[in-house]
Amino acid sequence: MALAAAYPHGALLLASPVSAAARLLELLPSAAFWRTVLFSSARILGGFFLGCTLAVPLAAAGAAWPAAADLLAPAVAAVKAVPVASFVILALVWLDGRSLALFISALMVFPPVYLNVLAGLRAADRKLAEMAAVFHVPLGRRIWGLYLPQVLPYFRSAAALGAGLCWKAGAAAEVIGIPAGSIGERLYTAKIYLQTPDLFAWTAVIAGLSVLFERVLLLAVDRLAERAGR
Repeated sequence: MALAAAYPHGALLLASPVSAAARLLELLPSAAFWRTVLFSSARILGGFFLGCTLAVPLAAAGAAWPAAADLLAPAVAAVKAVPVASFVILALVWLDGRSLALFISALMVFPPVYLNVLAGLRAADRKLAEMAAVFHVPLGRRIWGLYLPQVLPYFRSAAALGAGLCWKAGAAAEVIGIPAGSIGERLYTAKIYLQTPDLFAWTAVIAGLSVLFERVLLLAVDRLAERAGR
């Protein structure tokens, strides 16, 4: 990368790591930078939690009633197969650019969380569930003591995958929808004006936020698993 940037006009096409890092250091102290990060983070992370909020109860419904899982299967398969760009363009017919990242992030997170939680519930020990029903164990205690410890490993795998997907899909949605004040707008502007250091700097921001969110999320899931296992 550094060698390519050293060629005449090479910096216009491929910024060196030094120039990208320098540009990032210039951005960090500015209030506009943090407003942009907060704007995009709120929508992308909101989409992640919205996708999980929808996926978990629907997976529970699918585990309890196989017909519900069969009904959802074509929609889940379609979301997994159709390119993100197609969903983004279609969603722009109904949504404005500011809501696009939230919707797309939720859409991309839904299939892995739904399928993993569904698999975890189906793999849960049926004999323990039957015994809990016979002894009339309250639903809350059954969820906390029986299902949660068995499903959390499946959810953890889905969360690790979804944490990366939501940032990739959300950023792509912002680049296409170009909502004002978003990271996607900064990426698009950098591309239009050939501001390659800005492009790499904002890409590094997205990657850093994705890694940070994944680590915090998995730490929270692990702590929850420890408490549920006691």
